[in-house]
Amino acid sequence: MIKTRKATRREILGWSMFDFANQAYTLLIVTVVFGDVYTRLVVGDAPDYRVGNLLWSAALCLSYALVVVAAPLLGAAMDGGRAKKRMLFASYVLTVASTALLYFVGPGHVWLGFILIVISNAAYSAGESFIASFLPFLGDSDELGRISGLGWALGYAGGLVSAGFVLLVLGEVAADNFERIRWVGPFAAAFFLLAAIPTFIWVREPAIGDRRRFNAELVRIAYKRVATTLRSLPEFPDLRRLFISILFAMAGVYVIVAFSFIYGAQVIGWSEDTRALMFVVVQITALIGALAFGALQSRLGGRLTYALTLTLWIAAILAIYFVGELTTLLNHSLTLSLREEQVFLFAGLLSGLSLGSSQSVGRALVGMFSPEARAAELFGYWGLMSKLAAIFGILGVGLLQWAFGLQGAVLFCIVLFAAALVPLAGIDEARGVDAARRASDPS
Repeated sequence: MIKTRKATRREILGWSMFDFANQAYTLLIVTVVFGDVYTRLVVGDAPDYRVGNLLWSAALCLSYALVVVAAPLLGAAMDGGRAKKRMLFASYVLTVASTALLYFVGPGHVWLGFILIVISNAAYSAGESFIASFLPFLGDSDELGRISGLGWALGYAGGLVSAGFVLLVLGEVAADNFERIRWVGPFAAAFFLLAAIPTFIWVREPAIGDRRRFNAELVRIAYKRVATTLRSLPEFPDLRRLFISILFAMAGVYVIVAFSFIYGAQVIGWSEDTRALMFVVVQITALIGALAFGALQSRLGGRLTYALTLTLWIAAILAIYFVGELTTLLNHSLTLSLREEQVFLFAGLLSGLSLGSSQSVGRALVGMFSPEARAAELFGYWGLMSKLAAIFGILGVGLLQWAFGLQGAVLFCIVLFAAALVPLAGIDEARGVDAARRASDPS
């Protein structure tokens, strides 16, 4: 197996800064602000916003479908053509440009908003796989949990900085504040543009493959590598099982990311202050979860740590669904006068811990089980599974909320996280790491 020189601290920081930068897109566009803007102000089918929610689900699912189709082939091209940084840069530029154009999406501009979300989220999602493919080159297998945790933690710090500014300066999502809140797209684009610069300065192109131009020959090589990897999947039984688990787990994660703040607005009916506080709670606890479980992974191992994060997710979903009953129980038992939106913050705390930890540990496990010579391609499959999960989860919840309402649809997430636990029983972590070390370059 090819072994590259271990990364410096500056290179690890540069790699982590991409997580810091791109979190502005995840939070401001998908989770906290623009999703609410699109469903309630751009589409605006009050009182239940079922058409807006369904169109939002469809836009995200279409963008993820593009990644599902392209990610493994692009990953193979990156490995075979020594093109990781070039592809990462292309996804970064496209995300920044299309996100800035969201400024022009006003009330009634349903399809313009739909198209720009498809383009920007597809480019952002592809970039997630591209940056993750550098992870196996940053340290030894027992260090990847800590390094991945640092990246996710910086990501949530970036989200806290970027979205905190927007919530304080641009204000609430409301029709009479639209001329200010529409700047969320350009701000997210500018934040991503500037904060990711250290990545392209400090992170080296791994010495894998031969540098080639993007042409028909490189496409042919990429197809050959994908075919070779598919034939060799029996050599990586633990990675295969991990991908199945990730398929179910990320379906649940994407549902929460896409609908949590929409849920707070439509089901809980929270105030603007609680919305802002929920954002802070989730970001801080996600940061803590990424760091804590990244460190815990070196003690307990990746498989057990990942299982713990999935169990934590199930507890978080139960807290979200039964927030009314929890509020009544606490008020009755402790003679309090809590409101549902206040107790909902507790569900946000659990969700934040689950969010940061599950994504960090899952990404580190993929890095541990991936041969260096196939890193970009296999992280392309990680992206494929994640985005296929997003299509399955978000479209499923979109259809369920159409039929039963958003509160009832959220129970679907419990089924997803429980299903993600099942394949973990057959994973042998030591065997998976050893298979990655013994693998040869497919080219």
